[in-house]
This record gives sequence, structure tokens and C-alpha cells, in this order.
Amino acid sequence: MSDNVACAGRVSRLRALMEQRGYDAVILRNNPDLRWLTGAEGVFDDEVAHTALVTPEGLWLHTDSRYFNSFVEHLGDDTPWQLDMEVVAPAAWAACRVAEARARVVAIEDTCDLAFYDALRHEFGQASIAPALPRLHGDICDLRMVKDEAELELLREAQRITDESFEHICGYIKVGMTEQQIRAELENYMLSHGADGLSFDTIIASGPNGANPHARPGERKVCAGDLIVMDYGALYHDYHADMTRTVCLGQPSDEQMKVYEVVRQAHEACADAVAPDVIGSDIHDLSVRVISEAGYGDYYGHGLGHGVGIEIHERPGFGRGWNKPVPAGSVVTIEPGIYLPGKFGIRLEDCGVVSERGYEPFTAASHELRVIPV
Repeated sequence: MSDNVACAGRVSRLRALMEQRGYDAVILRNNPDLRWLTGAEGVFDDEVAHTALVTPEGLWLHTDSRYFNSFVEHLGDDTPWQLDMEVVAPAAWAACRVAEARARVVAIEDTCDLAFYDALRHEFGQASIAPALPRLHGDICDLRMVKDEAELELLREAQRITDESFEHICGYIKVGMTEQQIRAELENYMLSHGADGLSFDTIIASGPNGANPHARPGERKVCAGDLIVMDYGALYHDYHADMTRTVCLGQPSDEQMKVYEVVRQAHEACADAVAPDVIGSDIHDLSVRVISEAGYGDYYGHGLGHGVGIEIHERPGFGRGWNKPVPAGSVVTIEPGIYLPGKFGIRLEDCGVVSERGYEPFTAASHELRVIPV
């Protein structure tokens, strides 16, 4: 059931933005934004099938018969949203609502497709209205950066399932198993122990495959002495977990241990440096300095971390491109890595919240290199 108190707070934040900008209404079609505002879990999929209109006084949501009953079930009887499954094109529905609301300045997401935008302008003409159409340039994504307590609770539970799955898979892996076998067991465990789905396609990358940060699991059999990079997460009530641990099948070599410690030092130095409103790219640059000073700068090319929530990658981030403050309440990953082609890769990732006390990881698994007996 939707958390109406939490969702009312989210709508209030959007309406405060509307008042500040002088918007009479906002038209929304982006599913993650609609999930955040409505709180309707387990309804949204990959189809852009819903249209919402938000005004200072009203909340309207148009969908179709495939989703209507699910919205009724998940929103509950006391929802402030007026649901509609009239068989009409989304643009025509939106134009009718705008005309009824007498809205003169109607903001629209810049993520909407051009066909919808053109159809909307046509429908405005048919209705003899001509509202201004300013763009929302990720404004709701920015609002979503700061998580409320209801969201943090879901994110913590998603991570709890993910951590539990790590403990299970470490007891499962044996020499001779394929990456695909390990992946199947890990995903099955998450799905049978509380996950509603997977946050993303699981990465299981062993030996030299670990040098590819986004390697796809294959038929390679894990061997004694392999490092195995496992990047995965559980989806829980539409909220994502994200975690990477690198384990060693048997005792690590001196080189493997040396590189692992560099990655660990980079991770922990960055976590210690996080504070409310820190500049995200500054934290990334710190990870680069630590890894470069150890002699591995050429083998670390990706960003340090990204926001996590309703989407697996969202704002803000600890990457070279996020040169803005990271506000308290943001949930962000920290995931430095070193990737040595032809040898192995190592990544260590936690997911946590930026609080007034600093970085508080949801991830419970230790930063010690886990050695799996052979």
C-alpha cells in the first residue's frame, strides 16, 4: 500500500518548486518520477503508459486497463490521486485536464518523447488554448535525490537481502563452477529470500574476465587462485540495492593482495571524506589520487559512484561529472576499482546514505578480502 504521508511530502516539495517557478501545472510521464510521487509499488514497468497532471490543488493520473486495477489496489481508498482510464490518447487527455484547470504555464519534462510533445501542442490548438510550455530539466530527479525515511527503509531492506545473498554465495562457490552457474544461484537466492526482482544484470567475472568492469557472466570455469568480481543487487518494492565484492578462490597472491589493499584504501579514504554538500567530483578525484599514487592510475577509468533509489543510476554522484553538492539524504555508491588486463580486476562497492554524520553504508559485508576455501 502506498505510504500516503511520505507521498504527500513529495507532492508538497514538487508544489513548492511549482510556486517558485510560477508553474500552474506540471505534466509528467517519466515512470520513476510517477512511482516516487504516487508511491504505487509494483505497477510501473518499461512502458510509458501513464500521464499525470499536478496543479496546486489537484492530482490526476491517466492510465489504461492493464494497470488501472493495480493502481486502485496500491493507492488505496484515501488516495488524493484521481484515476482515469478513459480510452483516449495521452496528449488529448492532458490537454483536456489543462483546459479544465485553466492553467496558463504548464511545465513538461524534457524526457518526454517528441511525438507526445507535438501531439500535445496539436491538442492544445484543438482546445483553443495556448499555455506556455517551459521545460523541466531533471527538476524532479533533483527532488528525488534527498530520500525520505520511507525510502531509506526500503533501500536498507534491499541491501539486507543483498548482503545475505553474499554470505550464501560465498558458501556455494566451488572450483570448476561456471560464472553462469554462480550467477544463477545468486539470483535465485535473492528472488527466493525477499527480493521482488534484480536491480540489474548480475556481473560475475572471474580471473582475467574481472578486468572488464561490465563483464557478462559466461561459461568460464572458476579456478583456484581466481579473483571473482561479483556486482549485483536485490530489488525491493521498486527500490534498488547495489553491491560489489571481490573474493578469492583459495589464497591470494602477493600481487592480488597488494592491489586489493589499494582499492580498499581508496574506498575507505573516500568514505571518510564524505559530508553533506561535498562536491561529488572532489570525492572521485580523491579516489584517483589514492590509486594513482600507488601506481595504478592507468587501470581505473570509471566514476567512483552514482546515486541509487527508484533507479539503479540516478542523481547525485561521486563521479568526475558531478561538480555540484551532494546533499544530506542522498544515497550514493562508493566503488573504486583496479583492472589489470589479462590478469584480474578488483572492485569494492558499498551503497549508503550521506548524513550529517558523514557516509553511512547500508552494506554490512566486511571490506576484508573474502577467501573461499578450495
